[in-house]
Amino acid sequence: EFQSRPCPSNQRLAEVAAQHKTRRGTSTDTPPTPLVLVVNLDRSPARWESAKVEFAREDLKAIGKGCILPCFPVDFGARGRLCWRAMAEGSPGYPEAEAKAKVKKPRPLPPPPPPSLATASILVRGAAARVLGLQPGPCGGELQPIWVSEPGCSKLTMSLDGSTRSPFPKDELHGPLLDALEAEANRLAAEGGAIAVWEMARPEAEAKYGEAIYEPKSQRSDMLRLAHLPGAALLEIPNNWTLCATTTDCGKIEFLQKEVEAGSKKKPDTMIMAKKKQVIVKFGVQNPDAAAADMKGDAPSEEVAKALADNSVRVTVVGVDVPDATKEAAKASTAAAAPAENENAEAGDMVVDPWSVKGKIDYEKLVRDFGSTKISPELLERIRKLTVGSGRVSDLHCWLRRNIFFSHRELDAICALQEKGMPFYLYTGRGPSSAAMHLGHLLPFMFTQWLQKAFNVPLVIQMTDDEKFLWKGEYDPDKGDNLDLYRRYTVENAKDIIACGFDKSKTFIFSDCDYVGHMYPNIVRTWKAITYNTAKSAFGFQGDSNIGQSAFPAVQAVPSFSSSFKVPLGDNERLPCLIPCAIDQDPYFRVTRDIAHKLVPKDHPLKGKPSLIHCKFFPPLTGADGKMAASDTNTAIFLTDTPDEIEKKIKQYAFSGGRQTAKEQKEKGADLDVDVSYQWLRFFLDDDAELRKIEEQYGSGKGEDYWNTGQVKNKLIEVLKVLVKRHQEIRSKITDEEVAEWMAVRKLDF
Repeated sequence: EFQSRPCPSNQRLAEVAAQHKTRRGTSTDTPPTPLVLVVNLDRSPARWESAKVEFAREDLKAIGKGCILPCFPVDFGARGRLCWRAMAEGSPGYPEAEAKAKVKKPRPLPPPPPPSLATASILVRGAAARVLGLQPGPCGGELQPIWVSEPGCSKLTMSLDGSTRSPFPKDELHGPLLDALEAEANRLAAEGGAIAVWEMARPEAEAKYGEAIYEPKSQRSDMLRLAHLPGAALLEIPNNWTLCATTTDCGKIEFLQKEVEAGSKKKPDTMIMAKKKQVIVKFGVQNPDAAAADMKGDAPSEEVAKALADNSVRVTVVGVDVPDATKEAAKASTAAAAPAENENAEAGDMVVDPWSVKGKIDYEKLVRDFGSTKISPELLERIRKLTVGSGRVSDLHCWLRRNIFFSHRELDAICALQEKGMPFYLYTGRGPSSAAMHLGHLLPFMFTQWLQKAFNVPLVIQMTDDEKFLWKGEYDPDKGDNLDLYRRYTVENAKDIIACGFDKSKTFIFSDCDYVGHMYPNIVRTWKAITYNTAKSAFGFQGDSNIGQSAFPAVQAVPSFSSSFKVPLGDNERLPCLIPCAIDQDPYFRVTRDIAHKLVPKDHPLKGKPSLIHCKFFPPLTGADGKMAASDTNTAIFLTDTPDEIEKKIKQYAFSGGRQTAKEQKEKGADLDVDVSYQWLRFFLDDDAELRKIEEQYGSGKGEDYWNTGQVKNKLIEVLKVLVKRHQEIRSKITDEEVAEWMAVRKLDF
């Protein structure tokens, strides 16, 4: 070590070298081990960098006879010292030789993923955004090219930075999270959206779509290559990537090795590492050879892009957010099997089950609790292309445009089938509890009529006269029971349903009491598949429930299987089913979906599961909470009401969100959330522009045309009088004989 002087003498170097060689015990004919000189940086002149040290290669005796060895900087040591190494030219470690050794050919870039894997990786990122509360771009998507050795497979690494799942679930809950992530990826794939890939200048892209299109390692080139997978993601992709034409082309996405054997030290290939804030997914695809094709998708609007960049948790995970489906259904159901009043419910408590709806309805919470999915702008656009695009209807139904039908289960899968030219059928129903139906009863049939026309598909309508007798029927020792009363209600209600304008050649209306024999084999299979504990927890059956009530859910379930209609729908056991219904009926079909695979062939396109589209509740006149009930004539407008009765009910009972005085109304505007007249106009006023005008001016108290409570009520009265009168005129022409024709077991035309 030469710490006291900047340049050691050759003699001193030779002495140190000799000592070094002696310590190593080397012979004189062995090249000495390279020396390491430590020089104090503070005392080293700049010329030290080019100084050369001389010592003898052999005996170190004849200074000057040996070779000239340059000294090279090696490394920074501790305490501000710089290490230097003296070595012979051409020897191992000599900088030029070392440089030559280090000059390697640049590692070739990994081959781009096949289109199927590239597409699937973006779908997984989109699913992770919805399940874990991330953004598809910023969460990253580093792919390991294991498809080279394992065709059809890849491994994706995503970052959990920015996850809005807070607190993040513990390790023992990571399994359900990964299961939900896999299911959501396949749901997005099944939507079958047309993928778009295009180039866009960076300033323009950032102005339109924001920073969420970038992943952390993005180079942010002047020209960006963007990809939009409907419902899943909008992000920048590498220039050498190609994608499939639609999200379904890659086939089913399977997460690989989510678990390892007990006691194994090996880590799973698919796992969540919470401490490192990473998610690693090894996945395979069903169609690894799916090729790239011409892109037919469209660049998304700013509104759609904003929705895709939303980093809120949008998927309820069973086992994490809720215990399981049946337990959650039990939470939503009342303690009694019959539709009894919940005497102990506090004001404002939400109660939603197949028999009663009470309190202030939180639809966001219902979607989370029930585990359904909100209808996205992308899904609406697909429906528009399939319906309006076919020319069968002029526009989307206003209830879709206004988010009244707002939630679904696998409606995207129905759209995917339609895009491939595959048919489906509609199933809805009515429990005939009275001879007169009210507007709330009419809503699902009005929408179902639009669906039948828009998609040109067959329809079955179940009249559950058996259900109403089981829950409301009476027995008189002298007169006997009143089952026939509900069978008469079936005929009367059928007239109101027919008046909605269905296509007779494509519609079959049936009474359970009359048609049950055709469905009985499937009813028996359903009874066998559902345990009593499941039915009890899902529907709240108690010890005083009659056995018919316990058995009835199977009767309502089996119309969702086409094999229950061998004559009307033909001998096609693979025909999928779409059910429009209010969201309070979801628990029935949630249990049905759980056992559906046991009643259909293995190649059924939806594994037998019925798809559902849910609507919001039609509020009673007396308040915007809950739903309209036939038991209170003051809360409902019946289809038998006269114009005077309609006007009286609206003026006297329709709850107003307007202010107490004209001055206050002009200052604050009306509370539209609780104003029943406005809410009903959202259902029945077709003109979007006029509704928007009422919303803006009545809600703000300002505008050219001053809207007060009286004017809004008068508008509603005008609309309802026309609607009810038109319905009554059509219904008056429908006879019992015509009802019998609609209820005849016959082959439908489709």
